[in-house]
Amino acid sequence: MGPSRTLDAEIDRLYQLPLDEFTAARNALAKQSGGDAARIRALTKPPVPAWAVNQLFWRERSTWDDLIAAAENARKVNRAVLAGRGGDVRAANKVHEEAVEQALKSTLSLLAASPHPATDATRQAISTTLRALPAGEPPGRLTRPLQPGGFEALAGLSLKKSTKETKETKEPKAKEPEGRKDAAARVRQRQAEAAAARALKDAEAAARRGEFEKARAEREARRAAEAVEKARDAVARATEELERAERDAKQASDASRTAADRARKAQEAVARAKAGED
Repeated sequence: MGPSRTLDAEIDRLYQLPLDEFTAARNALAKQSGGDAARIRALTKPPVPAWAVNQLFWRERSTWDDLIAAAENARKVNRAVLAGRGGDVRAANKVHEEAVEQALKSTLSLLAASPHPATDATRQAISTTLRALPAGEPPGRLTRPLQPGGFEALAGLSLKKSTKETKETKEPKAKEPEGRKDAAARVRQRQAEAAAARALKDAEAAARRGEFEKARAEREARRAAEAVEKARDAVARATEELERAERDAKQASDASRTAADRARKAQEAVARAKAGED
């Protein structure tokens, strides 16, 4: 191991120490570092939230790798969608959110084993830092809490490849560590599961809507059939009433003719009687 690698290993050790030991250990390392003393003294003691996130990197690497892989995948999918290519943003974001929640749980557990209190402000700072990863600072050496860039940070990537992507098309990729490869595979699997779960949920919702529409159509059909039956009954009653009225009218007409005949005959009888008297 060369001098620079030895120094990097010592710096890594600083960020793994209990936070209260950082300053003394840094100053002791600076005294031993000769020409690198200024660089060592410039190392910033992280605040509690950044220190806690650093411990996640050093002590629970698989959880860290899953978080970074999920974040990079979500950013990649968002960039693809902004550039007009396909991508399941909701599934990618869901996997990232789940990775953040798991990382937060693990980080708070590590913090609980330290003498530093997990205040609401500390919890919030840890959460926002986890959501902002990966960042520009080396992993495990954060010196400050981070803030997520948000969706708007991707706006400028809509029609262009990022610098990293452009560089990767020109240069061969370095061999990816096995842990990161495994994390990326887990992220792809979780994203596929999230997409399948969402597709199933959508299908179930569509089926429920279909059942609701079917039930509503059946209700409307029953109501229409009942209305037709009522209309038929009303027509039948009206027909009966019309026939009854016609019969009554005929009977009244017949009675009127009979009465007229009787009146005529009576008048004729009266006329004959008068003629006999004369």
